[in-house]
Amino acid sequence: MPTTLISPMLSVRRGAEAEQFYTAAFGAAELFRIEAPDGAVVARMSIADSEFWVADESPEHANFSPESLGGSTVRMVFVTDNPDAVFDRAVEAGATVVWPVADQPYGWRVGRVADPFGHHWEIGKPLGNGA
Repeated sequence: MPTTLISPMLSVRRGAEAEQFYTAAFGAAELFRIEAPDGAVVARMSIADSEFWVADESPEHANFSPESLGGSTVRMVFVTDNPDAVFDRAVEAGATVVWPVADQPYGWRVGRVADPFGHHWEIGKPLGNGA
């Protein structure tokens, strides 16, 4: 494991459902999980070599979901060799299309979905020399 790692933590409502969605939509795997007596979860997940965390919102700790905020302050950028397939799988699992996958003039093939918990995912790959 690297000595320095930055992993986003997505605050959501219905954390256990969010875990199931990320598994179905993106093939995420659960690496670690804590479940509170009330059913709230904190889970460390991975997609290939990338990690992220999912946690039920906890206003008492200033962790709010996009549903509470009326939007999110972060977007997830998912770089993959086959953005069309990942995008389609996410939509099949319940994500909403924000804009479809297409080649962009800035050198990327990318589309954007909103997951059922309010987080937006840009799914794409660079084309040619795009970075």
